[in-house]
Amino acid sequence: MHVPMSLFQVHAGKTVRVTDVTGGWGIRRRLAQLGILPGTRLRVVSQGAFGGPLLVDIDGRVVALGRGIAERVLVRPEE
Repeated sequence: MHVPMSLFQVHAGKTVRVTDVTGGWGIRRRLAQLGILPGTRLRVVSQGAFGGPLLVDIDGRVVALGRGIAERVLVRPEE
């Protein structure tokens, strides 16, 4: 069993599955518009230096997420 971690803690090149999204309705709605919902499979493309944005591949679309948003997305590693 894996302990959920935030998306911001995931290293570049790793694939994860979203287990939960924390935060208010505005954040949940914004992430849902980007296609980030519980059960979604993501691949971290790169992490910005010094806490910069995270680039995430969602079904072939690459989106940038700020650190504050990425910390609200809980994930578990995919095998």
